[in-house]
Amino acid sequence: MNPPNETRQTAVRSATVGWRYDAVSIGYHGAVVHGRSITVFNQLHTQRVTLEGMILKPNMVLPGLTCPKQAAVDEVADATVTCLLRAVPAAVPGIAFLSGAQPYELASTHLNAMNLRFKTRMPWALTFSFSRAIQQPALEIWKGQQANAATAQQALYHRARCNSAARLGQYRREMENNVDWRTS
Repeated sequence: MNPPNETRQTAVRSATVGWRYDAVSIGYHGAVVHGRSITVFNQLHTQRVTLEGMILKPNMVLPGLTCPKQAAVDEVADATVTCLLRAVPAAVPGIAFLSGAQPYELASTHLNAMNLRFKTRMPWALTFSFSRAIQQPALEIWKGQQANAATAQQALYHRARCNSAARLGQYRREMENNVDWRTS
């Protein structure tokens, strides 16, 4: 049974308004993400999609880029994982985050906080999709020029190691210091 047209339109408006305005708070984004996730998983169930065979690729719950009050790392971790715990069935094996235009070090810090704070409560693995948190520094160094390839590869390897540590809840910002590719 489909909801009335008015209900669907309201749901769509609610789901999109948060991304139209960069200045909305983390609480608002959390509510929108939660609502959208419930709708998506209801539809996946209706369509008989096997959840065990999927990987969810969401953004973290973040305030808008121009929101005057940016959230602390623990607030992002709490809002994101709380939303996921409420909306994502345990049958989903993994969640691979997009970085959502975050600086790569902050994205790693957020992922690390989620894995540290909620490790025993999460039924799924949290990691990154190959996104900004892994690729950005390498792309900035490479610039499409073969002469920069080795240094770009070092940067990619370093980001992969940092994000692997974040996946395990072992990332430390100090890991970013004294890296060869930054001094090249």
